[in-house]
Amino acid sequence: MNDVTIETPEALPETAQPGAKVKGKNRFEAAQPVLEKLFELYPQLFGARFVPLKLGIFQELMAAHPTVFKREELKTALGVHTRSTRYLQSIAAGLKRHDLEGQPGEDVAPDHVFLSIVELFQRRQARAKEDLKPKLRAQLVTAYAASGLSRQEYLSRLPVLDEVIATLLDEAMAEVEQQRARRAALVKAFEGSGKTVEEFAASLGMDPAQVRSALKECC
Repeated sequence: MNDVTIETPEALPETAQPGAKVKGKNRFEAAQPVLEKLFELYPQLFGARFVPLKLGIFQELMAAHPTVFKREELKTALGVHTRSTRYLQSIAAGLKRHDLEGQPGEDVAPDHVFLSIVELFQRRQARAKEDLKPKLRAQLVTAYAASGLSRQEYLSRLPVLDEVIATLLDEAMAEVEQQRARRAALVKAFEGSGKTVEEFAASLGMDPAQVRSALKECC
């Protein structure tokens, strides 16, 4: 997992990969002027708040500003931006991808969310004194539950995982599947009860909102 490639809005050339040199400069130095220009043009995307970028946004930027950006320099800058911790945090949070107007559109793919979560964990764990695996497990629970995918569908999207990550993911998936099973049993009991949501919730000492949430997620 240490060498996993995080999904970016554009397939990047070798010059934009970590540690690469661009005309005698490292990629961070080479990217700074372009990133400053992107911030000037699109503060809603490259400003104080980072958001996932629409796939294909590189081509849209080149088409919109053919005389402003050089192709390889823009690719390098987007590579630096989309591999930054702040950008990965926006992916891990499950925010929607945004277009040049700053409007949210498509969801980030579940596997991209997973890979970003794992990459952030590895970066933080390398610096932290405490064990961050419990926090990672909790994040994986949230990510898997939000995906709506089955275990097989989710795993089919992922690369080969190391033992530690694979074990935590297995535990997280088992927890979510238990939650799904309890929710399905609750919905089945409600449907067979002949009661209103309020009556059914009262009979179990539950908040009606919990029952409505289960119905919404299962049906």
